[in-house]
This record gives sequence, structure tokens and C-alpha cells, in this order.
Amino acid sequence: MNKIYIFSGLGVDKRVFDKIDFGNLDVEFVDWITPQKKESIENYARRIQENIKTENPILIGLSFGGMVSVEISKIRKTQKIILLASAKIKSELPLMYRISGICNLHKMIPNSVFKFHTFITNWMFGARSAEEKKLLRNIIKDTDPDFLSWAVNEIVNWENQITPENALHIHGDRDKVIPLRNVKADHIIKNGGHFMTVSHSAEIGVMIRNILNNSTKQI
Repeated sequence: MNKIYIFSGLGVDKRVFDKIDFGNLDVEFVDWITPQKKESIENYARRIQENIKTENPILIGLSFGGMVSVEISKIRKTQKIILLASAKIKSELPLMYRISGICNLHKMIPNSVFKFHTFITNWMFGARSAEEKKLLRNIIKDTDPDFLSWAVNEIVNWENQITPENALHIHGDRDKVIPLRNVKADHIIKNGGHFMTVSHSAEIGVMIRNILNNSTKQI
């Protein structure tokens, strides 16, 4: 099996994957690089994929990381893409995001707002336990606001309409950031929110191992 490269979510680091058991899979987490001024997600994907040294790699992308994985698949051959709480094409994103992109509503929000952690943030991401809320708070605190602002702009202006043939989509039925009704998911995590790699890590770990090991057992 080829090496697996994992892209975390919007401003999120690999801590959201700490509880997932990848078994004997050969995984590597790809660190975000600093975006250039006014850089498109397409060009960003072209630059960050240079850190992938394996031919025909397997990509796992969470949220924004899934969108970057889709863009990478358009410029280099991949064996498989697993999307977690993400979107494959622009129509899978909420209509409000696309309206924000057209009207530039997101640019009216100061970068500092993205650094606030409140009960609304917990609700949006589906962080329920004290441990999950603490992790989310720490991740938000450590996130570069400039990267976050850039990524938000690329999300609301994303124009991709090409679904990778080798993509497999795992999504939670309680995701409030990218609601399930917007996406065509291959596997649905019951009661899973946008923070499902933490809250439902065991279930997602089994799914990923089964998918990538070509297991015959039912997922």
C-alpha cells in the first residue's frame, strides 16, 4: 500500500487525529505552509504537494484539508482520497458561504474574531465533552489568524466542480459547518459533528483501516 498523507482542517493541526488508530498504515501529517499574498487555493495546493514525495499517494483530508486534497488530485495522480467532514465540489458547501464569497461579507469580519472560542464555537464544531472543548480552545488559540483569514476566503470562493473518481467521503449527520444535506457521503457517522475525528475517533479509525486494507467486512 502506498504512503498516506494527512491534511488537517482549517487552521487545525494533527492533534485532531491523536485518538485515531491507524494500525500498521504508513501515515505522514502534512504541515500547512504560509500562503503567499492573494494566493489561490489551486496554487497553494501546487506548492504544498511538493512535500509529498511518494508516487501515487493516498490522501486523507479533514474539512479544508479535504478541499486542498481535491485540488492536489487535479495536478498529480493519487491512489485514493478520503474526505472527512469536507466538500468535494463547491455546491456541497452551504449556500451562505457562496453568497459570502460573492458579496465579500467575510472580509467585513476582523481576523481577531476567528480567534474567539465561545459556546457557539463548541456548538458549531460539535465539541461536547470538557476534553473536546479544551482541545478546540487550544487549537483556536494556536491558529495563525492570517492563515485562517486566507483559508476562509478560499473556501467561500472555491469554484471546483470536479469530483475525483477515487474519492471516498465520510461525513457526520450532525455537522453544522458543512451540513450533511449538502453533501453526497459514502459513509455517515451517526451523531458526528465537524469535530468527529475526536468525538468518534474509534469508529472513524475502523472505517479508514477497513477502506485502506480493502477489508471485506462491512463498514
